[in-house]
Amino acid sequence: MKFAIIDIETTGSKPGSGRITEVAIYLHDGEKIINEFCSLINPESFIPPFISRLTGISNEMVENAPKFHEIARQIVDITDGAVFVAHNAAFDYNFIRQEFKSLGFNFARDYFCTLQVSRQMLPGLPSYSLGKLCSSLNIEIENRHRAHGDALATVRLFELLCEKSSNENLITDFIKNDYLNLRFPPEFNRSIIDTLPENAGVYYLHDSKGNVIYIGKSNNIRKRILSHFNNKKSRRHIDMRNAISDISFEETGNELIALLLESEEIKKQKPFYNRTQKRVSQNYGIYLKQAEMDYQKLFLSKRNTTDEHLCAVNSYEHGLHVLEKLVQKFNLCAKYCGADDNVNACFGYTVKQCKGACLGKEDAELYNQRVVKAIKSLSYSEKNFMIVGEGRSSSEKSIVQVEKGKYKGYGFVETENANIDLENLKASIKFKNDNRDVNQIIQRFLKSSKKENIILY
Repeated sequence: MKFAIIDIETTGSKPGSGRITEVAIYLHDGEKIINEFCSLINPESFIPPFISRLTGISNEMVENAPKFHEIARQIVDITDGAVFVAHNAAFDYNFIRQEFKSLGFNFARDYFCTLQVSRQMLPGLPSYSLGKLCSSLNIEIENRHRAHGDALATVRLFELLCEKSSNENLITDFIKNDYLNLRFPPEFNRSIIDTLPENAGVYYLHDSKGNVIYIGKSNNIRKRILSHFNNKKSRRHIDMRNAISDISFEETGNELIALLLESEEIKKQKPFYNRTQKRVSQNYGIYLKQAEMDYQKLFLSKRNTTDEHLCAVNSYEHGLHVLEKLVQKFNLCAKYCGADDNVNACFGYTVKQCKGACLGKEDAELYNQRVVKAIKSLSYSEKNFMIVGEGRSSSEKSIVQVEKGKYKGYGFVETENANIDLENLKASIKFKNDNRDVNQIIQRFLKSSKKENIILY
């Protein structure tokens, strides 16, 4: 087993906003250093004065140093097949992962944290920061707060921990990674994991014959897929995990598009392990008409091109379920909601949920006011609008269109064209089926704090 013992210096404490200014990597075979790579890095950003005072690395020192993308290949090569070792490994590991992510590459290694292991193996010391820990253990650090000096000190600490351990499995017991200890099917190629993006989108799990057995969505595709390999909640979850042979995905740029695409794909492909949203639209809708004694009546019917439906539903049974919920929520009469065929009093009246519209005992105007509220709950507050969201890249925006209260579909446009005229935005839309599921997805989004730019027309 090989170990890449690493330390970095940065312009700040947070990956993404902070950048790497120096890296040192000592490749260790478990007994000795066998290779090394050390370099200053031009962070392409300003190094704050307090950071320069701490590390001794100034803006002038890195001005002609290589940029991260120029040494990325060397970091990949020297750490390939090695365990990533660092003191407070999560800090160094996440910084390096973020630098690679900005280049469009997913850097993933098994990692080992000497800080965590020291706390467990060497309890009772006054501090476990690298400097004070090394002082307690008589490990000399040359060039403190420089990557090569701190990395060499971490090498000595790592060797000491290995020597002090009576546990032959010290290394494997403490090594961590996104997927090291997860259970994969025997023939599953783990390298697939390293191709997965950490962005929003829809993913497809395939069996050995290429069939799609599960479709899901996530704001972080890679993280969500890894959770499937750690899921032991039921026999069904374990069976699905063991059936996974391949993975594909489609990035969407944001959660709303991911939800809409997931719903569409589940209905289209009907994967074996998906339990929800499988029902396919059978062209049923909820309609409104005037009934006897001026009461408004909600009813189910096959959708057609001449009558305007209030809400699309996926089946007759699904429609009845929606109507039953409206009856309960708005104290409507089941007789006038197509949920009770009784010619006299509906069942709700006998249990004092219905106020007597079925017997003509409630004022029709008051009853119809609640029907209006029920109808509003089925539809959007605005009839014609577009939702503009993040796209699949910084140069792109997503567009979701609702027209005449019905979901039309979604599309993508270049960011610079996101504010152009309405007809061009409409031209970017790929038409999709309207149904109760997507209606609820969009309504939940509109009620959340996540909405970005809404264009009304």
